[in-house]
Amino acid sequence: MKMETIRKYYRVDRKNISFLKFIFEGHEGIAVLSTVDSAKGIIVFHIAPGCEEDVELILLDLKKDIMVKNIVPAE
Repeated sequence: MKMETIRKYYRVDRKNISFLKFIFEGHEGIAVLSTVDSAKGIIVFHIAPGCEEDVELILLDLKKDIMVKNIVPAE
């Protein structure tokens, strides 16, 4: 059975994209980060089903130190 990931888009300071990617690679299996627009700092998380809360908790903690803003992607 194929499981679909949940996609959530965020805007971050572009200098923090690599840092975020590193953090989520360390939490193997919960989400994969892809850059949508590096100049604008737009990223997307492909979140494994059932891991949404874990991703939100990590981001909530990171928001204490860096800008992470949830956005709705342009269609």
